[in-house]
Amino acid sequence: MLRARLEASPVQFMTRELAPALAASRRAVAAFVGARADDLVFVRNATEGVNVVLRSLRFQPGDELLTTSHVYPGCHQALRFVAEQAGAEVRVVDVPFPIQSPEQVTDALLAGVTPRTRLALLDHVTSITGIIFPIADIARGLRARGVATLVDGAHAAGMLDLNIEGLGVDYYSANFHKWVCAPKGAGMLWARPELQAALRPSVISHGYAASPEARFRELFDWGGTSDPTAWLCLPFVLEFMQGLLPGGWAELRARNHALALAARDLLCAAVAVPAPAPDAMLGSLVSVPLPGVGSGVRGRSDPLYTALF
Repeated sequence: MLRARLEASPVQFMTRELAPALAASRRAVAAFVGARADDLVFVRNATEGVNVVLRSLRFQPGDELLTTSHVYPGCHQALRFVAEQAGAEVRVVDVPFPIQSPEQVTDALLAGVTPRTRLALLDHVTSITGIIFPIADIARGLRARGVATLVDGAHAAGMLDLNIEGLGVDYYSANFHKWVCAPKGAGMLWARPELQAALRPSVISHGYAASPEARFRELFDWGGTSDPTAWLCLPFVLEFMQGLLPGGWAELRARNHALALAARDLLCAAVAVPAPAPDAMLGSLVSVPLPGVGSGVRGRSDPLYTALF
């Protein structure tokens, strides 16, 4: 329906209908993730949001960018790129897996901070291992040490009951095409109000002429003519998912969590390995280390990995 309206009258849609539709979508998303609508913008995916922050900030030779051994590989490469451009260094902290407690994540991260650490890039739910990081605790410790926190929340929206403003982070990027089941191309970037003026999308267009108080949103709302319908679908998608079960999103998250744990228990029993993480550190995504199979590139060449894939 949205695409039909766009194609039927592109000028009418882009110049008259788009701005209020984006505002309505932003309000729905803000209520869902626990944020003010004015503090978030739409991007195509969480990786784009992470890139916006990393490539908008200015780093100096000798600065350190901190992350963990569970970081999403694509975002790790973005860290490497900006570090190489600035003469900075990427510092990877090892977080154990299997893991016994959230404190192991917090302790490892904070122990990795040095006087040169400028920013930490953290997964909220790790794509590789499915672990929920204790973001609020980590962000509190990093802020006390003068380190900014950028969160890759690619798997968090729809899996966790989000309250982004309550996390104490500086930047938060998320996807809606995963656990919210929105179309591909629906993502968001949130930033603390005092940090928004420094952020720039990859394409600068008409929004740069906006007033200072509106520029953050308008820069991202219009990067040239494109298909914005994935963003505009979000209010409808959120309402649809809310209505799937009598208990709404809370029941849906709990059901997905229970199914993931049940599948983990079946797999762990079948291959005779203990559960690699506490139930409370998991949402709807679980990773189980298979006996005899390596990790990373080495693991992908294992016959068992190949057969399962």
